[in-house]
Amino acid sequence: MRLGTFNLMHGRSLADGLVDEGRIGRAIAGLDTDVLGLQEVDRAQPRSGHADLTRIAADALGAEHAMFVPAVVGTPGEAFRTATDADGEGLDPHYGVALVSRYPVTQWRVTRLPASPLRAPIMIPGPHRMRLLMLDDEPRVLVAAVIETPAGRVTIATTHLSFVPGWNVRQLRLVRRALRGLPAPRVLLADLNLPGGLPRLVSGWRRLAGIPTYPSHAPRVQFDHVLADRHGFERLPRVVGVESPRLPFSDHRPLVVTMSDHSSTLKID
Repeated sequence: MRLGTFNLMHGRSLADGLVDEGRIGRAIAGLDTDVLGLQEVDRAQPRSGHADLTRIAADALGAEHAMFVPAVVGTPGEAFRTATDADGEGLDPHYGVALVSRYPVTQWRVTRLPASPLRAPIMIPGPHRMRLLMLDDEPRVLVAAVIETPAGRVTIATTHLSFVPGWNVRQLRLVRRALRGLPAPRVLLADLNLPGGLPRLVSGWRRLAGIPTYPSHAPRVQFDHVLADRHGFERLPRVVGVESPRLPFSDHRPLVVTMSDHSSTLKID
């Protein structure tokens, strides 16, 4: 069983600035994940050629089960409003997160997380250098699914937390609380905007992979995480492999964890 998380940065390449659907599909197919959490996902956005990035990912993986949930309607950094549950469909530009699964999904649940009331500095990648900008925070969203895996029923979720220090800690605690209402074992595939071992300390969950994922050209920090709730953890297969390959788009690298009951176990936190 292969689980992964990937911040797409709406599919844009830092090398040429383009969003190429074929390039995105080939790269995601190469990850060969059974369940993939995606962040910074566009749908019907002019900047990404009005592509449905969730559908591209699902088709690339041969996954029949996928859910995209917008956090905002409009374009982050320009003009947007907070999305509601009524904004799941429509022709307006959307931006949010998605969960894609090759395994059957028996239940979906969406939890909306409020934006920080404060502006904060954030580094924006460019073709030649990073730029520091003061930005308003965006609302966030958690998407969870109860999935019938080869290891049995597992709750798997994805989210993209705030870049505002402290507010992302508060959001992670809200995520933990929301997921407790779904069956164990529970796994979170996410860009938490929290470095290294901090998510483990905040949540009390196990960290299944500890390698840097950002920035993509020379990773120095881990913002992208695969965490597992300690409750029911013993029912999960063992971690036997961790990968974070460089792909031809995004400022993040994906993080992929392979789990199996038939191989030696890697050390996890």
